[in-house]
Amino acid sequence: MKVMIVEDENIIALELERIAQEAGHQTVGPLSTVEQALAYAPRSDVALVDLSLSDGVSGAQLARRLIDRFGVDVIFVTGSPENVGNGIEGALDVISKPFTDERIVSALSRAEARRKDFDSKAAV
Repeated sequence: MKVMIVEDENIIALELERIAQEAGHQTVGPLSTVEQALAYAPRSDVALVDLSLSDGVSGAQLARRLIDRFGVDVIFVTGSPENVGNGIEGALDVISKPFTDERIVSALSRAEARRKDFDSKAAV
């Protein structure tokens, strides 16, 4: 599965990248702006998205575009999980910072299972 990482804090982005790769996924990014994320969205299956991005746009606004336009599943990774609710239905999970490897891997596994289930139903 191709995992896009949208996080403007470099150390956190690299940690998410390491976790996803060690779990057997390909990674796209890390990216820190909405523009970058939208450019790479067609090559991604799921996105790990922070709520605060370097270009000042909300990760929630980005998530809505990723879900609606590109069918990319979104998992929020944020230090402010209480702020996710603002109208973003369809996000697969919200993970609070600080996070554990197990929590990220578990969310990615659920996303992968959901994709496989969706793909198998679409093929019928």
